[in-house]
Amino acid sequence: MLPDGRRLHLHDGPIDVVLKAFGDPGEIECAYRAVSARFVTVLDELCSELTYLRQPARINSLVPVGSVAKRMVEAVQPYCQQTFITPMAAVAGAVAEELLDTMTAAAELSKAYVNDGGDIALHLAAGEQFVIGMVENPEHPSLFGRTVIDSSTPIRGIATSGWRGRSFSLGIADSVTVLADRTSTADAAATIVANAVDLPGHPAIRRVPARDLAPDSDLGDRCVTQSVGKLTSNEIADALAAGVGVAESLCRSNLIHAAALTLQGETRVVGFSESLEPKQISTSDRRMVHA
Repeated sequence: MLPDGRRLHLHDGPIDVVLKAFGDPGEIECAYRAVSARFVTVLDELCSELTYLRQPARINSLVPVGSVAKRMVEAVQPYCQQTFITPMAAVAGAVAEELLDTMTAAAELSKAYVNDGGDIALHLAAGEQFVIGMVENPEHPSLFGRTVIDSSTPIRGIATSGWRGRSFSLGIADSVTVLADRTSTADAAATIVANAVDLPGHPAIRRVPARDLAPDSDLGDRCVTQSVGKLTSNEIADALAAGVGVAESLCRSNLIHAAALTLQGETRVVGFSESLEPKQISTSDRRMVHA
């Protein structure tokens, strides 16, 4: 338990999760015991199928054994015929989703969240809501806006991708935050949109093969972004427009509900309804706070 006595911290190798359940104390205890028991099996389960999960996704590919791996494969299927993607693009979201389902199966909760490195799975009973902060730069987290996720909406998953995050990116977005029905779905989509925010061949962008940074990376010899120099306002607009086009296509296909894209202080939003539209946060109030 974290010092506040309410949040649970689960850590195993590369998986780092903070979660919180709301409801009757006895139900919360049941949820935490169940999710702790499930968590200790997740990494070994994933490692047993890691070779397969690092391979490019294909239509009608073999179905993995593990439930987390199945979520990963399902999340990337919509993209595998158009672009390179592996199930690893959805791993954090799939883990968060699995842990949340474990909690809600074990206990009756009014609401709950599972945050796996910024990819967040939500449970909301009728009448409940969460206020979600959106980060413009994962390296130095500060909030550029907030939105309210209400139980009446279908949104239950949030994921963020970008070259400044903990994972590799083929694009130059500082961050792309996606809202979707499920966290694994949001995770895969955030990867796709973040990769699309790009200026191919631009001299101010430094890229290196992923294998040089992590020999076992699922991206292999594909070049990932390591630094982005100062861009002009037109260049920023062009890069963001490329990502917006992809995000709009995903919204039309009902794969996601909304996305917020940021690059060097500029933000574009896609798919947000009036009730979901991110509310701007003043510069003096951009400190990180916890729900």
